[in-house]
Amino acid sequence: MISVAEATRRILDAMRPTATETVGLSSGWGRVLAGPVGARLDQPPADVSAMDGYALRAGDAGPWTVIGHAPAGHPFEGVVGPNEAVRLFTGSIIPRGADAIAIQEDVDRQGDRITLREAPQSGRHIRPHGGDFARGDLLLSPGTRLTARAIGLAAAANHPWLTVFRRPRIAILATGDEIALPGDPVRPGGIVSSNAHALAALVTAAGAEPVVLPIAADDLASVAATADQVGGVDLLATTGGASVGEHDLVQQGLAERGFVADFWKIAMRPGKPLIFGHLGNVPVLGLPGNPVSALVCGILFLVPAIKRMAGERDTRLPVSRGTLTVPLGANDQRADYLRAALAVGASGELLVTPAPRQDSSHLQVLARSDALALRPPHAAPAAAGDEIDLIRLDQGLF
Repeated sequence: MISVAEATRRILDAMRPTATETVGLSSGWGRVLAGPVGARLDQPPADVSAMDGYALRAGDAGPWTVIGHAPAGHPFEGVVGPNEAVRLFTGSIIPRGADAIAIQEDVDRQGDRITLREAPQSGRHIRPHGGDFARGDLLLSPGTRLTARAIGLAAAANHPWLTVFRRPRIAILATGDEIALPGDPVRPGGIVSSNAHALAALVTAAGAEPVVLPIAADDLASVAATADQVGGVDLLATTGGASVGEHDLVQQGLAERGFVADFWKIAMRPGKPLIFGHLGNVPVLGLPGNPVSALVCGILFLVPAIKRMAGERDTRLPVSRGTLTVPLGANDQRADYLRAALAVGASGELLVTPAPRQDSSHLQVLARSDALALRPPHAAPAAAGDEIDLIRLDQGLF
């Protein structure tokens, strides 16, 4: 068995970014930038008002005469002189001669004459020219996954199109005579297939395109035929058939079409029987058949692989810290990924309660869990109140 860290390194070392393409801003969310995004203009394009009010000269004593009205997008063309003011609104360009804004709440107006309840201060309530960014500034770097915030920044910088990496295409193959699709008749002793659907959702959430293949029967010819269906995909993820039983045929079946294994078996729980190798130029990630094992391995290995193929700079899964509410015994040589519930304590701390049942077939426990609590190999016993590392499951992606 190899460690989780070693398995992750080998998988990521084998991943290559996809080709690039150009998309409109409206299609950019979740994509990964393949090139830099620089500012094409200054923002704001001139000194502008941050408030509704009046532009005037800070050194004047008043009262002031209002000589113009300049809504945003309609600059005042004249010059503000002594004891003169121009009515402005948020976003209005500061007229020449003015250096302060009196907000409307501090102004008393009678006709075209205004007085102030507070002396104006030079520069107050003025957003300076280029204060957000200036033409030529680097705003977004290659490898950035585009959020709503990043898309808003690119739009403000006057980019209608963005160069991004193509979404990786991930083929998903479920194997086993015993499994049936949801809604289909289930044979005696059979089960409903959940892995392919869960993995397809995980692939989509990670920013890739799932290609769900027909279920492969438990025979070498059926598994080998998968090789004819993976042209044009960036990775093949199989589920089931990765252990040592006489019906676990993924390695044997794909070997007939040239599959070469890199490693098999990882020192982790759940998910020990995981395969990684190549079918020609296509990486193959053979996930376990137990549904919890398949999803946990998908989170730990498939998601970072997708991030690397999609061109993302940082492929690491975010790790948080929490406080155990129950004691845990010493761990053996395998890393544990305990399904756990989270709560917020009286002092704002994150409380972690591992589920009492950790069976790798109990999908309901995983579905209701908020996190995976991480226990390294050979970890000493932990007491309630000790801190523990977490992979959060409750924040949208997983």
